[in-house]
Amino acid sequence: MSLADGPLPSACPACVALPATEALAESRRRAAAAGLVLSVPGLKDAAGMALAERTLAALPGVTAARVNLTLKRIGVTASPDITPQHLTEALSRVGILALELDPALLSTRESERRGRDLLMRLGVAGFSMMNIMLLSVAVWSGAEAATRDLFHWISAMIALPTLAFAGQPFFASALASLRARRLGMDVPISLALILSSAISLYETIRGGEHAYFDAAVSLCFFLLIGRYLDFRSRAAARSAAEELAALEVPRAVRLADGREQLVPIADILPGDLVLVRPGARMPVDGVVAEGASELDRSLLTGETLPVAVAAGAATSAGEMNLTGPLTVRVTAAGRESSLHRMADLVAIAESARNRYMSLADRMARRYSPAVHLLALASFVGWMIHSGGDVRLAVNVAAAVLIITCPCALALAVPSVVTAASGRLFRKGLLIKDGTALERLAEVDTVVFDKTGTLTLGAPVAAELDAHRPGDLEIAAALAAASSHPLARALAEAIAARGLLPAPVSDLRERPGYGVEGLWQGRRVRLGRAAWLGAEAGAETATWLAVDGQAPVEFRFIDRIRPGARDAVAALTAAGLRVRLMSGDARAPVAALAADLGIADWQAEMLPADKAAAITAETAGGHRVLMVGDGLNDTVALAAAHVSISPASALDAARVASDIVLLGQDLAPIADARRIAVTARRRIKQNFALSLGYNAVAVPVALIGLATPLIAALAMSTSSLTVTLNALRLK
Repeated sequence: MSLADGPLPSACPACVALPATEALAESRRRAAAAGLVLSVPGLKDAAGMALAERTLAALPGVTAARVNLTLKRIGVTASPDITPQHLTEALSRVGILALELDPALLSTRESERRGRDLLMRLGVAGFSMMNIMLLSVAVWSGAEAATRDLFHWISAMIALPTLAFAGQPFFASALASLRARRLGMDVPISLALILSSAISLYETIRGGEHAYFDAAVSLCFFLLIGRYLDFRSRAAARSAAEELAALEVPRAVRLADGREQLVPIADILPGDLVLVRPGARMPVDGVVAEGASELDRSLLTGETLPVAVAAGAATSAGEMNLTGPLTVRVTAAGRESSLHRMADLVAIAESARNRYMSLADRMARRYSPAVHLLALASFVGWMIHSGGDVRLAVNVAAAVLIITCPCALALAVPSVVTAASGRLFRKGLLIKDGTALERLAEVDTVVFDKTGTLTLGAPVAAELDAHRPGDLEIAAALAAASSHPLARALAEAIAARGLLPAPVSDLRERPGYGVEGLWQGRRVRLGRAAWLGAEAGAETATWLAVDGQAPVEFRFIDRIRPGARDAVAALTAAGLRVRLMSGDARAPVAALAADLGIADWQAEMLPADKAAAITAETAGGHRVLMVGDGLNDTVALAAAHVSISPASALDAARVASDIVLLGQDLAPIADARRIAVTARRRIKQNFALSLGYNAVAVPVALIGLATPLIAALAMSTSSLTVTLNALRLK
């Protein structure tokens, strides 16, 4: 049953009301516990962070406001009477765009906890390794009898608890692999740790000359380095579906019996009336019942210009209401809304892309079974050769297992990714996903979004020198009274020229049309061409009309992002096919494509259209790099083989992407692919080095010439070689 079917009948009215009441109470409890969370996609530096915190802290009822500049979020602790609208309006007054997020749907703490956990285990292993090495040096220097045994027992008391604690990530992963009836890379790692410590404990108990606690702890330490590097390379990759769901407006103003009620979205049913004020985001899908306004749909569709709506017009959750109050009759809310359906599409696309298996995983599938078979064969062979000497056979098998332990393989990819990530970071690119470089090296097609990606996404008034100062002053006065993006851009451009607004009185905004007022007793208007009796052209423009004069056109351009031409030219020269897909109108898309030399372009595309086009490319055997910045791009970003978003993009787009472009310049995108190709070559070289090392070292271990300690030293040497090869990327 869907929400549209209405509630089920019940003999007990309280039985129907109670679950809803409990859900509302639980929602409020969660919100109170989590505080208020705002997304601030435009925040870029410490100055903006300080301004946001200072602005919110000055509000009565706000006790604390902290900005996370990395996540572009603000966490606010405030009294219950402070609503998110109070906060977003306060930030809007100082020029900061803020969007409310639902804190109950954000879950970044688990990732942070896992990172701290790995780092703590790495620190414990490193500290223990250094102490055991000090004791081992004494043994190697000639300590004998009771002194040697004492040092072995002290090493055991340090090593065994350390391995039990620090080796837990490998043991847990190995156990999960065995339960799934497969041999993952962590199975031979866990066996090597267990066998080396078990043999060392046995030798210590019987007073033997050799114990290998230092080898076991060193092995664990090096493996944890690889595991932590791998985690750090993936740490920024969070679920885009979560971020999209959190962007949904968690509450709406419902109109019931002529009264306004602020209720959770979960309580909104199809057929309800909701009030959406200017400056607020649309909380539901619906149809306008009363009012007229303009909607900014750029986050959903990529359209650069707001769309005029009146009674009977369809609206979607996530759109921004700009100029007039709207009463909307709900057709879908919550999980049934278009925004939530987009989140579901992103989740599906992410799960499909996450099936990509890295080179290391593919190597481990073949490598792990071979390691176990080799160790078993060595044990059986030495049991037969030695006439049943279990101690000798176990020592040789342990040496084989340690010397073939996939430590170098475990470091092969993270070390390269870390080195390449450092190089790309200096070029202005942040790698979020551990397999992104491998996938980037495989692409043959690049798809660009237009607004906010190839362009800066902000309209700029052009050719103001062609206008009379008097017209500019009147236009400035009218534009200052509107929240329309073109009006704001015009007001800023005129103010930058040092002109003051004309004394215009009786200013009124006509939702969906423009602004009008009185100047020297004459009616003046600024707005749409049709409202002023002018003929609209293909360019983005607004018009000024003064009684008794012909309307004057103010044109706007969206500036091309720096480096866009270089990036397109370099990618084309590298043999890649470049496409442009935009939700914008045909005229501006065609003009931009011609300017940048992109022959393959499409306009007026919906989010689902972009995702379908990329899916079709994939089905045709192509590997697609998607570069986009808007909410309308998130599904396409998640569906692509690999994706890049500018740092100025909406949070959800940055989360859905694998790589974030930190600056405005697009030129590093071509560098990123070239470095990715080099990185993949280094990864393959690392695999060859580790396998070559095994080809030399394994025979030595099989014939009994390598103790577990020598095996651990050889393993460490191979790990160091792999790391040094990765550092050549710098």
